[in-house]
Amino acid sequence: MIFPRRAAVPADVLARADLARGERVLAHAPADDGTWLLGTRDALVVVEPAETIRLAWETVESADWDRDTARLGVAEVGEYGRPRPVHRFTLDDPQRLLQLVRERVTASVLLQRRVEVRGRRGLTVIARRPPRGRGEITWAYELDDGMDPADPEVARAAEAGLRAARQDIGQDVGLDGEPI
Repeated sequence: MIFPRRAAVPADVLARADLARGERVLAHAPADDGTWLLGTRDALVVVEPAETIRLAWETVESADWDRDTARLGVAEVGEYGRPRPVHRFTLDDPQRLLQLVRERVTASVLLQRRVEVRGRRGLTVIARRPPRGRGEITWAYELDDGMDPADPEVARAAEAGLRAARQDIGQDVGLDGEPI
């Protein structure tokens, strides 16, 4: 049986993607609205008809695929206490792209530390870095449902969790850059 080749990314889409020199598209999928999703070693590049958005893998919090609706949801790492930006796409044939997204997002997670605040509810401190292993480590919190980031108890637990996580990876500095 001969399998058809996947359609190549159109030249105009590649031009609008503005990839860095040597950056290659490892997987791609067109969305039903004319948007193209291009997965490279370093980022998910969303080439919309009007603009291009580059999401470094370490800034992608999660990606969820709904097979029934053929919808991909990509949530960015948000700011503490603010809703995360979420991008949604309807895709016909996302298999290779989904595999790449899963692998690259997982590769960007350096450490996860669970911090309980009340009973089993609490938050997770997450250290992320570019999947290549070089570059700045970024920190994020994932709060359980019902955890209010403005609650002083939650804020103290988040700070303590961050301090412990930084020590776990040998980054013995506080949020202000001063030694702990």
